[in-house]
This record gives sequence, C-alpha cells and structure tokens, in this order.
Amino acid sequence: MGRSYFHLHLVSDSTGETLIAASRAAAAQYQGVASIEHVYPLVRTTAQLDRVIAEIEDAPGIVLFTLVDPELSRRLEASCDASGSPCLSVLGPILTLFQSYLGQNATSRAGAQHMLNADYFKRIDALNYTMMNDDGQMPENLEQADIVLVGVSRTSKTPTSIYLANRGFKTANVPFVPQVPLPRGLTELRRPLLVGLIASPERIVQIRQNRLLSLNADTQSDYIDRVSVAEEIGASRRLFAERRWPMIDVTRRSIEETAAAIIDLYREHRLKFIAQA
Repeated sequence: MGRSYFHLHLVSDSTGETLIAASRAAAAQYQGVASIEHVYPLVRTTAQLDRVIAEIEDAPGIVLFTLVDPELSRRLEASCDASGSPCLSVLGPILTLFQSYLGQNATSRAGAQHMLNADYFKRIDALNYTMMNDDGQMPENLEQADIVLVGVSRTSKTPTSIYLANRGFKTANVPFVPQVPLPRGLTELRRPLLVGLIASPERIVQIRQNRLLSLNADTQSDYIDRVSVAEEIGASRRLFAERRWPMIDVTRRSIEETAAAIIDLYREHRLKFIAQA
C-alpha cells in the first residue's frame, strides 16, 4: 500500500518553529501518511493573512496556527470553518491553562519567545564554543566547557554537542581512538561533566559503511571491520569505567533522548561541584 499525503498549513506570527516541531511530532505517530507542509511565518497583518487564507482554500487540509492577535485568529478560524479545513490554535489550550492557574491574562506579544534576552545570548555563546571545540579541537579550552563528550567515531558526538549547545550548554567533544593519546589534562578536568558515548558494534559499522560509501572511499579497512570496531568500543568502555565517567549507549536513542539523559547527569554534577567548591 502506498503512502498517502495531506496538506498541512502552519501559520505563525513568529518563525514557525513551535508549529513545525509540534506538527512533526504528531505526524510521526501515523505510519503510511505524510504531510505536505505549507509554512507561513511572520503573519502579522490582515493582508498577509488574506494571502495565507487564499492558499489554504486552494489546497484544503489541516491548519495549525500560533497567532496572538485575537482578530487575526478569529478571521483565520472563520475562513477555515467556511472552507471545511480543520483548524487549531496550538498555543490556545496552553494559554488557557496558564491563565486559569496564574489568574491573569497573557500579554499578546508576537514572537516574544525569541526576544534578545540573556538566555538567547547564552545559547549563542554556547554554540560558538561548541563549534570551535568540535572533534578534539582546542583542547586547552576544555576546562571552560559545561559538558565534554568522549567516544569512538560515529557515536553522534557532534550532533549531540550542537543540540546541547542550542539548549545553552557549552559542549566539547573528544574522539576516542585506540593507541592515540587523549588530550593532556582531559582526565583532570573538574568543572565539566565528562560523558562517554558508546554504541553496539553493528550500529557503528553500519553508520561508518554509509559514511564511506557517501565519500566513495575504500570500504575494506579496519574502520568498518566488526572485530576491530568491537575492540575499539571495548577499549572506550574500559576507559570510561576506570575514570568513573557515566556512559550512555546511543544505539537506540535519538539525539534528543541522549541529550535529555546528559542534561539530567549535568544537573547532578553541578550540585556536587558547587557543594565541593
């Protein structure tokens, strides 16, 4: 049976990131169905909304929106009702819950979550640090990190580091290569949390093979030999155990799940570090 498709209209007065994340999380629960996304960011005037409404009428489907202007919201809901496209304010139920608990109305500010505040600059600083300290670069800066990830090649160190940086954590990553010394001072770090990433040999071999094929490189090497890879991972496990670094098996984890586990470990680490300071 072939995959079926439906139109999904995402209307936002900001960047649309909230809608994209929420809609994709929901769509992922339905096998054999895929959405054709129509994203309309920065919709803040009646003229802009009218152009969106015209496109929805041309390709009816599900409409999700985050519009804090009540007049624009009512106009979009009325047009969707007339054209038969189901429509939902994604922030509406959340704002209602906040209002009932806090006892006050929300202040309508389009894109307020993206204001240039201290948290925004913290994330930018973390991203800059993480990009400069990727894959063992600039080891002299490791003590400045919040988190240092160590693991063999293709254990998702870089994407996990970038995800954590987007959450505001300065994250460095260091490759573990047998017979190659780790950066001097790595084992003496006090401030950062050090985490070892591991995976099954089968998973690592599969990822490495795909990587070599994409580069048209030689696929006959120890880099993708299962026995060699198993020895590599075993050596990294022994190091992590000796140093008492927490280990996370990324074989069946998404980047988000790995990062969530690391953040939990980091919070515990910070409490201990502060208590000892």
